[in-house]
Amino acid sequence: MGARGHTDGIGIGFDAGVDGLMRLVRRQGTPAQVLEWLGRRTGAHLAWIGRTGAVEAATAGFPRQAAGALTEQVERLAGGRLAAATTRLGELEVRLEAFGGQEPRPVLVTASASPLPREAAALTSQAGGLVDLLTRASEAEGATHGYEAKAAQLRFAVLTALLAGDVTMARRMTTGDVPPLLDAQRVRVHLLHCPPADRDRLTRTYLDPSGYHGPGLMVNCPVFREQLICPVAEDPELGGRFRQGEVLRRLVAENPAYALGVSRPHPLAATGAAYGEAVHALAVARNSPGRLAAYRGRPSLVHVLPHRPALAWARAHLEPLQEVPQSTVDVVRLAVTFSRSGVARLLHLSRTTVTAHCRRAEEALGIDLGEVRTRATLDLALSLTALQPDPADTGRPAVSPQLGELMRSAPATAWAEPFLRPLRDTRQRDLYRTVEAWIDANTDAQRTAARVGLSRNTVRAHLRAAERLLNRDLLTTGSGIHDVVHALRAAGGQRAHPAAESGRRARWSPADVAS
Repeated sequence: MGARGHTDGIGIGFDAGVDGLMRLVRRQGTPAQVLEWLGRRTGAHLAWIGRTGAVEAATAGFPRQAAGALTEQVERLAGGRLAAATTRLGELEVRLEAFGGQEPRPVLVTASASPLPREAAALTSQAGGLVDLLTRASEAEGATHGYEAKAAQLRFAVLTALLAGDVTMARRMTTGDVPPLLDAQRVRVHLLHCPPADRDRLTRTYLDPSGYHGPGLMVNCPVFREQLICPVAEDPELGGRFRQGEVLRRLVAENPAYALGVSRPHPLAATGAAYGEAVHALAVARNSPGRLAAYRGRPSLVHVLPHRPALAWARAHLEPLQEVPQSTVDVVRLAVTFSRSGVARLLHLSRTTVTAHCRRAEEALGIDLGEVRTRATLDLALSLTALQPDPADTGRPAVSPQLGELMRSAPATAWAEPFLRPLRDTRQRDLYRTVEAWIDANTDAQRTAARVGLSRNTVRAHLRAAERLLNRDLLTTGSGIHDVVHALRAAGGQRAHPAAESGRRARWSPADVAS
C-alpha cells in the first residue's frame, strides 16, 4: 500500500503544528488519535511499536507487513544501540525513532512516499514523545488501579477474618504493616447505606498512604451493593488521619440518600457481633427522619439461654452434619441468614454450588431450608455451638433437652416478653398481628396480605414500623427474623416443630415442616 503525499510540505508551520498537537492531548487524546492527527498533518502513515515489540497503535493505512520486515531495525533501536534510523522498504521511505530511557524502548515508525521535510520530521519527534508520555501515563494508571484492587482485596480479607473472630489471622495477612484497627481493644461497626456508585469514591477519598483508613476500614459489602462496612477503633489513643465516625455522620447529614447504622462497642474479636448490631441499627436508621441510628436492641436469645443445656441441644440437633464436609457447614451457616445469591457473592462461589451445599445439609438433617422456622432453629443451633466455652461449665455434658423446654425456660420467656412488648402495645396491635401472620406465611408478603386483609404495600409498611420498634432488621437479612421466630415461640405464639423438640437426629418431609 502506498503512503500519502505530504500536505503542502507541512507549510502551516512547526509552531502551529505543536499547538494543535497539544490541544489534542489536552482533550485527552489517545495514542491512536495522536497518530491519526499526525498522519493528516504529514501525509505519512505511522505505527507505534511498544516495549513488547508489538504494534500498539497505527494509522488506518499503515502497511502492517512493514512491521515484520523491520524487526531487526526495531530491535536495535529498542535495545538502545540507535536513537533513530531511516531505510527504504519497496517504494516507501521509512523513518524509525526510539523514545524513553528505559529499555526496551518503544519505537515510532513513519512510512511515506518520500523523505519527510525537516519541520514534519521535527513534529513527528514531538508527537512521538507525547505518545510515549501518554502510554506511560496509561501504564501508571493501570498500575494504580491494580494496587487499589489488591489493597481492596486485602482490606476485605482482614474484615472477613475479624468477622470470623480471628484477630491473629487478620494480623498475619498484613505482615509488617499492621493497620491501627488491629491494635484496638474495642471496635464499633458503622454500616453506611449509600448509592452503589458512591462506595468506591468514598473508599478512595479517605484512603491513607498505607492503604487503610486511619483507625478503621471502609470495605464494600459483597452481599448488599449499597452498603459500606466500616469498623472503627474506639481507642482514642490510636488517633488516625480523620475521625471516621464523625465523617460518616457528616456524610449522612449532607446526603439525603444516605443512612447509617452504628453498633455498640465490642472487643475486636467480636467484630461479627458488632456487624450484626449495625445491620439492625441500619434498618432503624432507614425508617427514621434523621437516617442515623445506634443499636439499642436487646441481646439475641442465644446469649440468654442456659448455656449447658442449650449447647447440649444444639450439638444433638447438629449431629447429622458431622457426615458432611466442613465447607457445607460454613456455607449453610451463612445461608440461614443471607440469600443464596448473596452467599455466592460473599464466598466467590456460583449460586449452583451454594444450592448444592444447602441441599446436602437438608438431606443430612431431614429439613427444608425454605421454611423460616427451620432456618431460625438451625441458626440458633449453629450460633450456640459457635459461642466461646463457658469457664463455669465443668463435669459431664448436660442431657440434651427438647427445644420446647429451652423455649419455656425462665431466661427465654424473660427475654421474649420485653422483646415483643413494643408490638403488643395496644396502639401497635395491628403491627403485632401483621408480624405474626408474616411468620405464619413463611415471610411471604403477598400471602400475609391475604391473611390479614391488607394490601401488600401496607404489610411492608407494617414490617418497616416493626423494624423500628424491635430494633431488628426484618427485610434485608434473616437475623432479625430469627429473633422474632424465637420470641413468638417462647411467648407461646408459635410452636417449634416436633423433630426440633427432640434435639435428636430425626427426619421428616418438607410437607411436615411446612405444617
